[in-house]
Amino acid sequence: MADEEEEIILSDLDDAELVEQMMDDLYDGLKDEITEGVNILLERGWAPYRILTEALVAGMTIVGKDFRDGILFVPEVLLAANAMKAGMSILKPLLAETGAPTIGRMVIGTVKGDIHDIGQNLVTMMMEGAGFEVKNIGINNPLENFIEAAGEFDADILGMSALLTTTMPYMKVVIDAMKEQGIRDDYIVLVGGAPLNEEFGRAIGADAYCRDAAVAVETAKEFMARRHNRVSA
Repeated sequence: MADEEEEIILSDLDDAELVEQMMDDLYDGLKDEITEGVNILLERGWAPYRILTEALVAGMTIVGKDFRDGILFVPEVLLAANAMKAGMSILKPLLAETGAPTIGRMVIGTVKGDIHDIGQNLVTMMMEGAGFEVKNIGINNPLENFIEAAGEFDADILGMSALLTTTMPYMKVVIDAMKEQGIRDDYIVLVGGAPLNEEFGRAIGADAYCRDAAVAVETAKEFMARRHNRVSA
């Protein structure tokens, strides 16, 4: 936004204008403005879950689509995700108090031998931005870390990331161990990383390959919707 533009006073906006402005601010990665907007809506009596879905998740959905379409790039998405995080830090304890619904729970990490984490950090932020609870177990994870974390966190989804062609086969090691332990079907397994493709995802027995964070969110939502439909059927 140009410096010569008149400064917008968030508290002067009505609810609809404020939500729209927050979506713009989220897109621009403006952390302080998001924090202020969240607090204003809370003061006006908005439920935390409503702020999450109508302002933050809606804003991150636009960010995700533009990232997928090549309009935004990783640095810009990280800024938006950090602004989202600032808003979430206020809402999270309030959401826990009110027992607000979450879409699902995910454990994500980079596989053994691989220390790259930008991609999976981005997925973590985008997934949280979409209303998922995420436990990020970091880099260089042996299969035990994935399986233990998924069980302890009561995860619906297990996400694995690799950036090296030498480490991507380890994803199959994890999935095979899950099969041996009889727990493979308990989880939706999503894999991602630069050297991977759909064919590889299928070959190792993953549920889906996700080429970027935006696709990961869309894919996770689709699988969770199917799972809920099966449960309620």
